[in-house]
Amino acid sequence: MPTTPAPAPDAAEQRSTVRALLRLWPYVRPVRARLGTAAVIAILASCVGLVIPLVLKWMVDGPVADGDPAGVWLGALYLLLLGVAEALLFGLRRWLVARPLAGVEAGMRADLYRHLQRLPVAFHDRWASGQLLSRGTTDLMLLRMFLAFPLTFLLVNGVTILIGVGIMLVQDWTLGLVILGPAVPVMITCGIFEKKYSAVARRAQDQVGDLTTVVEESVLGIRIIKGFGRHRSQARAFHELSHTLRGTELRKARLLAAIWAVIVTLPEVAIGAALVVGAVQVSDGALSAGTLVAFLSTALALRWPVESIGFLLAMSQEAATATDRYFEVMDAEVESGLAAGSRAAGAARTGGGSTSQAVQAPGEARLPAPAAGLRFEHVRFRYPDAAPDSPPLLTDVTLHIRPGESMALVGATGSGKTTLTALVPRLHEVTGGRITLDGEDITALPREELRARVAVAFEEPTLFSATVGANVLMGAGPDAGDEELDRALAVAQADFVHGLPEGTRTQVGEQGLSLSGGQRQRLALARAVVGRPRFLVLDDPLSALDVHTEAAVEAALRDVLADTTALIVAHRPSTVLLADRVALLSEGRIAAVGTHHELLRTSPEYAHLMSGLDGHVNAEGFQEGDGR
Repeated sequence: MPTTPAPAPDAAEQRSTVRALLRLWPYVRPVRARLGTAAVIAILASCVGLVIPLVLKWMVDGPVADGDPAGVWLGALYLLLLGVAEALLFGLRRWLVARPLAGVEAGMRADLYRHLQRLPVAFHDRWASGQLLSRGTTDLMLLRMFLAFPLTFLLVNGVTILIGVGIMLVQDWTLGLVILGPAVPVMITCGIFEKKYSAVARRAQDQVGDLTTVVEESVLGIRIIKGFGRHRSQARAFHELSHTLRGTELRKARLLAAIWAVIVTLPEVAIGAALVVGAVQVSDGALSAGTLVAFLSTALALRWPVESIGFLLAMSQEAATATDRYFEVMDAEVESGLAAGSRAAGAARTGGGSTSQAVQAPGEARLPAPAAGLRFEHVRFRYPDAAPDSPPLLTDVTLHIRPGESMALVGATGSGKTTLTALVPRLHEVTGGRITLDGEDITALPREELRARVAVAFEEPTLFSATVGANVLMGAGPDAGDEELDRALAVAQADFVHGLPEGTRTQVGEQGLSLSGGQRQRLALARAVVGRPRFLVLDDPLSALDVHTEAAVEAALRDVLADTTALIVAHRPSTVLLADRVALLSEGRIAAVGTHHELLRTSPEYAHLMSGLDGHVNAEGFQEGDGR
């Protein structure tokens, strides 16, 4: 399973919650007016709630003390109107924030998706898919909930507490000091809670991503799991991760319970103490009964703002962690228009020196001026995550494929054939040397233009949950239609699609698993040739085909290859014979180039490789019994 780069152990301590949340401002700024209005309305609603104790004071000291039933009914009407106003204001706040925050979430999700498409393949090799999925779903949901409720009510409750404490101090400062007694221990507890909860929240959200990865892999690999009877081991793996996540969530619950115990118990004790002190003052005549009622009513009205501190802090920490996780992906460097090596090459082309000098190692022979076709010039490659002391996978690949020529690339398993083909459309960046198309350095071309010139088909075909036609036409321009589709299907010998329930409009299941391996491979080949590309890169495109279908596809491909510059990774002599020439990749470099028959005579390594891959090869270069 790919591993997600983990944050530093002390990241939670070093991270500022406020600084993390401020990164959301570019997304919130377009809706700041509605959010600000909603916050003001919520503050007004809280202030309306604080007026209720003052009405109670008037009622107790006035109509109730004077025995005035009309005044009591009038006071009840005031209380009813204040309650209705408070409810309406809170409802208006909710209405104001619902739509814009849904838009913020959708915008962030769209940006994340676009960014993922622009990230290099090396990034996706390092990151588990479940971690990326959880960032685009669970984390964004947490952020929307934070913007809708905690963000507003951290401000609203803070203002409410300040106004409420001011009212109580004005009514009786001695009782106010009694109420303020727990403030210091509550603040210390909140500081400790925030630090501990942040680390646990991060751990829980990462574990959700790991669990998502296991579920996704189990669904996509259900045939393997069932075929090998591995459902119990997969269930154990899921159970272990689920149990770990459960433990982390319980840790969060314990922390939340601890802070709630403090911020609920201490204020309740303070209210009880104020009640006792106030009752003594009333009995001594130093305080009116109405003032005591109003004071205690105000204190009770502040219970929710105080008790919600733990809940709001917890959600704020989870939102800050979700923000960090979101921007861990968004901060990853996308595929740039020019790689470092290409910038040097570009400078050389504009008068800064020879391009070959920018990439040529000491002692290397200088190549002739770039020619048309596909050229590899002293290409070197090392995977970004490889150990620093490990040798590069490709050390010095120099190869020229002439315009309209097809070149078969052969080599032992692990020699770097697939990696070399991935360098042409810049799925990976070369670490040395350069690749040119018709004399142009591929790193100087915009990626869209490069990938419009180069079509690819991989050994493991990937199909999407769309129609057959849509999957094939992904390799063509926007104006391609049924004519191009039918031609590509004919080349790939994919006429089986016309027998599907809805023909080319048949929906292909996830990963195309409703089709056989050979059918998926033929559709991938059709996708590669449908746009009539100038350059074609095929990574063993016929490996899943039977002998008769392979022969038919090869016959159709020869017409396509006649007008295309092609590099074909081959593992069988039958595929090699499609090409005009063959290149042998060995020990990170091109060891030999020639026709199939020439290499059989002059290269023992090539002859051994061909016989080892596909049975005995006779003197004519064909597998015995091949019928050619």
